[in-house]
Amino acid sequence: MAVWHVRDFAPDDLEAVVRLDGESPTTDRPAVFRLSEVVAALQAQHPCVVATADGHLVGAAAGRVDGDRAWVLRIGLHPAWRNLGLGTALLSALEQRLRGAGARTVAAVLPEEETGATALGNSGFRPQRGLTYFEKARSVTAQDSAVLSSLGATVPAAGLWGQLTGMADEKQLIERRLVLPLANPELAAEHGVEPPQAVVLFGPPGTGKSTFATAVAGRLGWPFVELFPSRLALEDGLANGLSRRFEEIAQLDHVLVFIDEVEEVAGARNLADPASVGVVNELLKAIVRFRDRDGRLLICATNTVAALDPAFLRHGRFDYVLPVGPPDHEARTALWASYTAKTGAEAAITVLADASEGFTPADIKQAARAVAQATFERTLDSGERARPTTGDYLHTIRHTRPTVTHDMALEFADHTIRYGRT
Repeated sequence: MAVWHVRDFAPDDLEAVVRLDGESPTTDRPAVFRLSEVVAALQAQHPCVVATADGHLVGAAAGRVDGDRAWVLRIGLHPAWRNLGLGTALLSALEQRLRGAGARTVAAVLPEEETGATALGNSGFRPQRGLTYFEKARSVTAQDSAVLSSLGATVPAAGLWGQLTGMADEKQLIERRLVLPLANPELAAEHGVEPPQAVVLFGPPGTGKSTFATAVAGRLGWPFVELFPSRLALEDGLANGLSRRFEEIAQLDHVLVFIDEVEEVAGARNLADPASVGVVNELLKAIVRFRDRDGRLLICATNTVAALDPAFLRHGRFDYVLPVGPPDHEARTALWASYTAKTGAEAAITVLADASEGFTPADIKQAARAVAQATFERTLDSGERARPTTGDYLHTIRHTRPTVTHDMALEFADHTIRYGRT
């Protein structure tokens, strides 16, 4: 075998280095530094050395200098040149150049048993035990940005999930059925679990269905796109509007799509009204296309699950039909505790939870806001710091009409049995 020659990288070597990067790996695990990062470092003229033999590029080692620390981004070897000392020679030459650029510490992160691990050990690099590599990747690419902008998408804050107070049962159900399989797809696959792609949340108004959908997107780090049927209807008809929006969404790698009050577009079809039939048919077709690719989740929310077209809820279209009802006593206690803590009130939390039976999270938030405003005004009027009492909260609760009536609660319980799929 011919002897190799190590030299500095030249711009004409770029194509060969990229080709080598595809031939070099010895493990299926992805590299920590992406090829795009390696190319960017080469174009920015960070240190890189290559090895040639008989006029062919057979090895490369690329680095990047960040202040007094440098990173070994890649050690690539042609398969025929492994275990011959070439990796060690490349790394030695690269380290000299990194040191010459001012690096005091040279570090490398790579999957176990990947190309270059032996060379690092031979060159005096030592693995740091007891360290865990953490990574958080955004699911939005530069190519996605224009599409997301046209869709009015947002990327909700990751901390929104942790801020959900009360509704512990619903939160646990949604986390286990939706979030965990989507956040851990490889582990889910090992257990034969298929991550969900479409779900329905149903329950009385004000129970937090929209908040849960937004928080799931934040937890996953996915763009959140809400489709508004009333707006789509202005685009040459609702059916055409739905079709166009889902065609745009199909360009994205990761996305959570949310349709609130979905009964507006998926109500029971009336054969006497061809337009309504066309809208439901278009949405059903869109859901089938939407499910063709992983990394997507459609969440539809409704206050009246019984009003939906039977075909809409059929197995194979929606993985789960999850009830989100009014908070129970424990959840109301947690909600009141969070609001009273903000005001420094020494209120009897369990008394407030008892008095607000039938209240939704939105009802409790409104009552707490009213008390906070009244207390704020008392402080301004008296010049002394006022604090709300249990009586203040009870007075407001008595004058707040709960969203969920007794009949609505009974209906929700019946629908949970008839339609729920958890």
